[in-house]
Amino acid sequence: MKPFIFSLVLSCILYSNIAWSQDLPPATDTLRTRLLEEWILNGNRHEESVLKAPVSIERLTLKSIGLSAQPGFFEAIQNLKGVQVITPSLGFRVINARGFGHTTNVRFAQLVDGVDNQAPHIGAAIGNSLGPNDLDILSVEIIPGSASALHGTNAINGIAQFITKNPFDFSGVSIRQTLGMNHVNSPDSERRIFQETNFRIAEVWKEKWGFKVNGTFQKGMDWYANNSQDLVPKINASANLIGSTNPGADQINQYGDEASNRRTLTLNGIRYVISRTGYAEKEVTDYRLKNLKGDASLYYRPKNNLELTYTFRAANQNTLYQRTNRFRFDNYQTQQHVLSFQSPTLQFKTYWTRENTGDSYNIRSMAENIDRSFKSDAQWFSDFGNYFSKAIAEGASIENALQSARNQSDQGRIQPGSAEMKSKIAALRSINDWDQGAALRVQANLLHAELQQNLSPWIFPKKPDFSLRYGLDYRAYRIVPDGNYFINPLSPDENLWYWKTAGFIQASRTFLEDRLKVNAVLRVEKNQYFEPKLNPRLALNYHLRPNQTLRFSIQRGYRFPSIFEGFSNINSGGRRRVGGLPILSSGIFENSYTQASITQYQRAVQESINLKGVSLNQAVTSHQGLLAKTDYSYLQPEQVNSVELGYQGELGKGKLVVDADLYLNSYQHLIAQLDVNIPLSSKLDSIGYYFLQNSTQKLYRVWTNSKTQSLNYGGSVGLNYSLYRDYQVGGNFTYAQLAREKFGDGLEDGFNTPSCSYNLSLSKPAHARSIGFQINYRQQAGFLWQSALASGWLEGYGSLDLQVSRLILKEVGSLKIGATNALNQYYYSYLGGPKIGGFYYSTLTLNW
Repeated sequence: MKPFIFSLVLSCILYSNIAWSQDLPPATDTLRTRLLEEWILNGNRHEESVLKAPVSIERLTLKSIGLSAQPGFFEAIQNLKGVQVITPSLGFRVINARGFGHTTNVRFAQLVDGVDNQAPHIGAAIGNSLGPNDLDILSVEIIPGSASALHGTNAINGIAQFITKNPFDFSGVSIRQTLGMNHVNSPDSERRIFQETNFRIAEVWKEKWGFKVNGTFQKGMDWYANNSQDLVPKINASANLIGSTNPGADQINQYGDEASNRRTLTLNGIRYVISRTGYAEKEVTDYRLKNLKGDASLYYRPKNNLELTYTFRAANQNTLYQRTNRFRFDNYQTQQHVLSFQSPTLQFKTYWTRENTGDSYNIRSMAENIDRSFKSDAQWFSDFGNYFSKAIAEGASIENALQSARNQSDQGRIQPGSAEMKSKIAALRSINDWDQGAALRVQANLLHAELQQNLSPWIFPKKPDFSLRYGLDYRAYRIVPDGNYFINPLSPDENLWYWKTAGFIQASRTFLEDRLKVNAVLRVEKNQYFEPKLNPRLALNYHLRPNQTLRFSIQRGYRFPSIFEGFSNINSGGRRRVGGLPILSSGIFENSYTQASITQYQRAVQESINLKGVSLNQAVTSHQGLLAKTDYSYLQPEQVNSVELGYQGELGKGKLVVDADLYLNSYQHLIAQLDVNIPLSSKLDSIGYYFLQNSTQKLYRVWTNSKTQSLNYGGSVGLNYSLYRDYQVGGNFTYAQLAREKFGDGLEDGFNTPSCSYNLSLSKPAHARSIGFQINYRQQAGFLWQSALASGWLEGYGSLDLQVSRLILKEVGSLKIGATNALNQYYYSYLGGPKIGGFYYSTLTLNW
């Protein structure tokens, strides 16, 4: 009942303030006449001149979206300075800024008209799956850096605000059809057709009522994840087996050969680490892409400066997704109901988001359990040892004996593409237990209410240089325990609730004849399981001269654990992943040993036996001291302290626009995952034997906090120059580095950011009798990618994107023909993800 009570309280405050606002003098119609392209929303949570923004803000306007060489606005975000975009799927992308990127980016918030569109159980948005389509988008505003002071818990790396078109300003009917092609010269697939249909209908009735309806249907063949790199190439180095001869290989996009699917076998007096064969991702999943989404909104304007809106959004996804594991989303449904009110002094929003994972499944668990349905681990490894011994006795070499043992142990294995394989996939995807099946069955809800009010007209009616506003919000998550992915450890039959509440106050004032603006924000946030946290921000904006400003800000931000990090409790590849809250992980931290120390110990034992010829007992006794008990503990919030300096200005009579920023971030208590094991024995003198095999240990992956204080710093600069006849040349450069005051406890949760990247572009908009175009080249350096699925070096890449466009049918329509990665040089956006090639498309847009 708490969310509903809080919504009721805010509604009462709203009603009283609406009544209060009736006494104010009538205001101009700011909702209809303001040119939004010249104003921003994010920096202060209200519209403000771009040059007066207290922090760095990157923007895509309606004009720049139309010029972009990318097929849609979401893809065009990657051209903004200071912004990093990775591609888990052709169907969605993930935005990040200033480090610590991830395929599920819980540190970066994504809003549509001020409404968070995250998937509740994940704690982050799934690309633009619940966002606006390309016909309804008006502009995009991104704060690269902490926005916690105003936007709260999951905005410590930044925030993206998608601003849609209001029917009072943009009415009519629009249709947009995109046809594309990918998988050109792909090693995995023949060429495939991609199609996307968008429509928008918006009308106004009697100047007070408005509505709009949008829809998108997307169909194609996703990129293939086909990385066969071995993550543990030296695991059998003591037996002189490396590279292609390594029998314990763990290939990135091969599933069923991970650590939990390996055993150490002593064969002919030598210890070998052997992994099961596993299946390639393309053998156990469906790469067909079919996404459907839509939204409908009803607007009511009793007066020009008052607006009440109801919006319904819904999406159904069939795509690929990556978190700790890779997932196939099938019939994955999200929907959202939003009620909002806004006036010149008051804003109120309340919304409810529902999520149902439908028929989705874990690709890794699918591969593991297909293998085990053919032959149990115990039987397979027993057969392997017997076949190996037989081959050696017949005179085979070590390498040939290992390969022969694998081939014979795999006889009768379910073959990819067979009717038996299809039947097995259908059966396992319906079993909601990753020990035996692969189903992802989660139902989750998010309830949110917020109120913001500008107090200046009442408190300081004669001081236009002073502004004072406050905000309140409440958010609650409700998870339906499925008995597998989420459990309620206290009341198994009841739903899980997880809530937070917050309030902020913001004040700003101008000095020195409006040349200096000082902005201060203080936010207090309380989470159900943690003490209140203060998120302050102080920002200065100084006009050096007309159209040139300096900005400076210093702030602190916090991030509370997401539902996924706090409450998950599931077997994931033989290792149980457990949320870091005490109600889930009590007893694990106190009794476990780190997997890192266990791995070091196992390799030392293996090397002593293989290279020095000592006995197993001697090796265990000698190296047991390497085992280290876990000294980490239960989750606490992340914290970032940030300092930023920026400049924005117009030079050369307004032809050259320059925007630059420098920043320094200090992160503490980064939330990360830690692998720990508990021996199935309490006798300290014998635990060394229990840590030699997975079957004599309990394996856990727990959410905890890094003990390292991580510093990252960097900056970016963007230049845009207007040439004659609307030609424009531009570019930007971004630099980011990670440094640590206390180097490396191994839990820094991958920085996952290139040290440098840049974009260069030349463009010209289309006019009635001329062709428009854009040529864009983007490049990023290689970097170390770290995640639970795969860690290693990611090669840098460059991409040439281009488009030509023209207005047609007496400017009723437009035609765009373009390509991304036009040279078709395949690259990985991150380790574990798909290999991305060229995408060639044409888009026809008609407006009435």
